[in-house]
Amino acid sequence: MKAKVAVLSGDGIGPEVVAEGLRVLKAVGEKGGHAFEVEAGVIGGIAIDRTGTALPDETVALCKRADAVLLGAVGGPKWDDPQAKVRPEQGLLGIRKELGLFANLRPVSLHPALKASSPLKAELLEGVDMIVVRELTGGIYFGEKSRTADRAVDTCAYTVGEVARITRVACDVARVRRRKVTSVDKANVLETSRLWRATVERVVREEYADVALDHLLVDAAAMHLIQRPAIFDVLLTENMFGDILSDEASVLTGSMGLLPSASLGEGKRGLYEPIHGSAPTIAGKGIANPFATILSVALLLRHSLGLEAEARAVEAAVSAAITRGVLTADLVGPGRPSASTAEAGQAVLDALGSA
Repeated sequence: MKAKVAVLSGDGIGPEVVAEGLRVLKAVGEKGGHAFEVEAGVIGGIAIDRTGTALPDETVALCKRADAVLLGAVGGPKWDDPQAKVRPEQGLLGIRKELGLFANLRPVSLHPALKASSPLKAELLEGVDMIVVRELTGGIYFGEKSRTADRAVDTCAYTVGEVARITRVACDVARVRRRKVTSVDKANVLETSRLWRATVERVVREEYADVALDHLLVDAAAMHLIQRPAIFDVLLTENMFGDILSDEASVLTGSMGLLPSASLGEGKRGLYEPIHGSAPTIAGKGIANPFATILSVALLLRHSLGLEAEARAVEAAVSAAITRGVLTADLVGPGRPSASTAEAGQAVLDALGSA
């Protein structure tokens, strides 16, 4: 097949890990006879430096021409002034809105060889295999904002339509897994959460009778993620709760460097990125973990290009590299021998070649 991929490497370690993801994408194309055209754009801090804005019009146009977008990470101390009118994160929020990407999928599973990397006891990790489905374009991040010298306001708002469409995404995901959705809210306090709960219940009752649904308050969900993480299959959340809980869930695996994500809308086009940040303290050192970005390439192949076999092959190759013990510093701890970013990427390529 032919496909165009927009590449936004971003800031910090973004260019380093994206480079390894592109090596894997190229290998998949060559092995399967696919023609993947790659075109680069800028976003975040580097875009501010070059153009004065975190999301140039040219980048938006590039992404709209593409079948999929691969993103590194944005931000860093250079652009961290809270008083600044232009910030790197505006680029990320902006591109999600421009592309109509309202659903963020964050799978969380633990490789057996990495149980020692997790801070949790091994017995708590048995059977952990979940996916967080986070609403991306509503809630407090996008609500009306105001600030005076002694008061600030961030408004949280959701519509029935916004909640219904993310519920359908979660239920569709559940149908190809264990058919269980846990919806997270704060319905004992927030009106938006009461609307959220009522809408989720209606959509599941009317359209997904084969999917089991339960509800958890967000504070209880945070507790259960540590005490009983294996109970979750699909975790459905609004925007801010999902941002926080998915980062908490990443700790289960031992490193944020292992977890990919997919941001999807109504069509096939999606944006794919590791859940970790730009990690400026290790940028340029060649020690960043590329596995999350490579696994994001697998999600890209699956969701935007419809290449399920190729996606599974990439995931199996990452698993094989970990099984071989090719681990970056975040997975082995300080002072122990570790693989470089390029060595980890090469291990995945080697496993792909032998598949």
